[in-house]
Amino acid sequence: MNDWPEGFTGDNRGSRYGRGSSSAQPESARVMRQVRRGPAASPGQAGYGGAPPYGGGVPQQPSYVDGGYGTGDGYNTGQVYGSPGGRGPGGPGDGMYEPRPAPNWRRRIKVTTITLVTLLVVTSVATYFWADSKLNRDVDLAKVIDRPEAGEGTNYLIVGSDSRKGMSAEEKKKLHTGSAEGKRTDSMMILHTGGGAPTLISLPRDSNVTIPSFKGSDSGKLYPNTGRQTKLNAAYAEDGPELLVRTVEANTGLHIDHYVEIGFAGFANIVDAVGGVEMDIPQDIKDTKSGADLKKGKQTLNGEQALAFVRTRYALAGSDLDRTKNQQKFLSALANQVATPGTVLNPFKLYPTMSAGLDTLVVDKDMSLFDLASMFWAMKGVSGGEGKSMNMPIAGNTANGNLQWDTAKLKTLVNQLKNDEQVTVSGN
Repeated sequence: MNDWPEGFTGDNRGSRYGRGSSSAQPESARVMRQVRRGPAASPGQAGYGGAPPYGGGVPQQPSYVDGGYGTGDGYNTGQVYGSPGGRGPGGPGDGMYEPRPAPNWRRRIKVTTITLVTLLVVTSVATYFWADSKLNRDVDLAKVIDRPEAGEGTNYLIVGSDSRKGMSAEEKKKLHTGSAEGKRTDSMMILHTGGGAPTLISLPRDSNVTIPSFKGSDSGKLYPNTGRQTKLNAAYAEDGPELLVRTVEANTGLHIDHYVEIGFAGFANIVDAVGGVEMDIPQDIKDTKSGADLKKGKQTLNGEQALAFVRTRYALAGSDLDRTKNQQKFLSALANQVATPGTVLNPFKLYPTMSAGLDTLVVDKDMSLFDLASMFWAMKGVSGGEGKSMNMPIAGNTANGNLQWDTAKLKTLVNQLKNDEQVTVSGN
């Protein structure tokens, strides 16, 4: 008895497909390969109606003979179609698959270095123009008349104003600034930089000065010298930065090269942007006017606390003279914090800090970013002990209760600064 369906052998297909079918033909899509028992078909023998089995390019399946598969056609030798050894056409020796060359590390390092340097240059240039565009160059020192001759080095007049511009009612309340209109100055300092160590000199706001002749910054009108004496901060309140510069130059004989001013909000924002500034508070300070409530010892001040600290004077024994010392210490510490790698190399700190400062700084028209950077670097040197910080030498009080500068010491101090010499004069 034949175990295979009738008409399914290689030598006799017949007209029927399978047992019991009279005329149905298999669909071409359903024709499937079958493994025959017995000897493999000879070359040219019909598989289905005389056609070569499986097509011309597919190897014939091995025959099952004597309990195992034969090896006559090479199909069960473990080879992959195409070549001996499974490496594709031609095998290992045909030259199409040569070994991959070793990486050229010198070239890779060169390309990476060039890419990084280019990126750094592009970023630096873009940052420079962005920062330069944000500077508020509102002060025109060309309006200042009868100026003393410039000496060696550079002199910056650094001013902290009580400007509340742009502050909301909530911010004014939080920072204890009050709501007074206009603006005045609570702190004034001269920073001298040159070939030697920098010198930072505070000018107490209650210093007695003579208002010189000046040209109105807005009107252009010439106001003559009447010998009027008043507090130094009154000059700023009367006609702004230009008159303040004129008054400082006329009463000291020192040429001011650059002007820098910052208001309440800008000061607090810079401190917060750098993550606070560490200070060693010399004593407990509690002042309802400035809002200061600080304990003695080392601590990190946020923007609100820092502003209260530099404004406090009523809780200090030396009043304004002690306040100027605290202002010097804090500004130097702030400059040191801004110049640390943790700020300069961290874009998430650097750009917010620059933005907070540049948005609120008011400078003269000739101030460049390099001048501004030199100023901060010099203040960092003062905090690091490389420079000198002092108050203007005071001889006592005038009849009107203002602080009188020591004229002899002032003359020596100004001469040393003009000649860019080491300052030997001591202040209060």
